[in-house]
Amino acid sequence: MKNKLLAIIAALVVASALLHGQQGQAPQTLPLSPTIRPSGQGVTAAYEGWFYNKDGSISLLVGYFNRNQKQELDIPIGPNNRIEPGGPDLGQPTHFLAGRQYGVFAIRVPKNFGTQQLTWTLTANGQTNAIPMHTKPDWVVEPFEDAGSRNTPPTVRFEPTGQTVTGPPTGVATTLAAIAGEPLLLTAWVTDELARVNVATPARRPRPSTTGPSTPPPPLSVAWSKYRGPGTVAFVNAKPTIAKERDGEAQTTATFTAPGYYVLRLQANDQSGDGGGGFQCCWTNAYVAVTVKGPAVTSDK
Repeated sequence: MKNKLLAIIAALVVASALLHGQQGQAPQTLPLSPTIRPSGQGVTAAYEGWFYNKDGSISLLVGYFNRNQKQELDIPIGPNNRIEPGGPDLGQPTHFLAGRQYGVFAIRVPKNFGTQQLTWTLTANGQTNAIPMHTKPDWVVEPFEDAGSRNTPPTVRFEPTGQTVTGPPTGVATTLAAIAGEPLLLTAWVTDELARVNVATPARRPRPSTTGPSTPPPPLSVAWSKYRGPGTVAFVNAKPTIAKERDGEAQTTATFTAPGYYVLRLQANDQSGDGGGGFQCCWTNAYVAVTVKGPAVTSDK
């Protein structure tokens, strides 16, 4: 039953892409072979829609669908991970978690972008997918406030009284330093306001999962993951508990296997769950840059 449900979800994703003029998985043609497996499948960009920024510019909100249940992938910027024109690097991830990831990054374009479009092309496990991103009127989203309930995304801070981050990512929120092989303490303060319109609603149904059993989303949660970087990042607990009695403090540690420049992603979800229950609100994605140095070299005299 679970496999049948996953196959239906995958078919709907492909059908939606074709309906909006997007390119499907190449070189296969319909009917497609099963597209969700533990490993060996491709990754498809997921264009969530676009929204206006306060300065009048436009941001394109983008996620992805890794059709592997267990296999995470690293795809460096280049021929297999490119956005054109203007790229290949427009801030997209190079590390891809399993399953569907919502609103992972945003691309700012000028307000006169008009009928232009960008295309994100990904090649993984020998499968290439190319998805266009545009500003068609029916693709407008409101990631900062749900129009019905006036719900807003969680607020994230990396200092107790520091600058707040909310909604789609707009740049690196904070910068840290670490040493390869040594744990780095990661601390965030995460809070959330309830929907402003007090309307009684039935309990949300669990969202179908591509990576495990379906469970109802918690009231507020956070998840750390690698976004970019040359090595592996191991989190002691990628989904730490949020301590309400300490102003929403959530702590974990990360250990990096190799020196270099990394970007981590912290995603904070409210009760609407991943992807805001399909309405593109309300969750927050924040980037944390980490410069990792190699371990100190000592010499015995």
